[in-house]
Amino acid sequence: MTEDFYCDEVLSGKTHVNKVLETENVLAYNHTRPFYPVHIVAIPKKHISSLIALEDSDNELLLELLSVIKKVATKVTKENGACRVITNLGSYQDSKHLHWHIVSGKPLR
Repeated sequence: MTEDFYCDEVLSGKTHVNKVLETENVLAYNHTRPFYPVHIVAIPKKHISSLIALEDSDNELLLELLSVIKKVATKVTKENGACRVITNLGSYQDSKHLHWHIVSGKPLR
């Protein structure tokens, strides 16, 4: 896998995704290889390597990203009764691009 799947594949259009919600600066879509029955990924369209790499100048983008996550999580919770919102850091983070998982259900694998 590439170091930044989201920029190299998703945002470039190389990998087609089913969009759930999109704004000018944020994309939420159904995971291409889900680990949960409901598995949505939310990403900023600007490259930011992780949550801890955010700069003060990214605050407006972070608020937009969190707004999208909140809308998606609200919908998933309404439809499924519960959800988790997860981001990974360090060696837990496979793709070095800030992304959040909105998931519901028992893990598929």
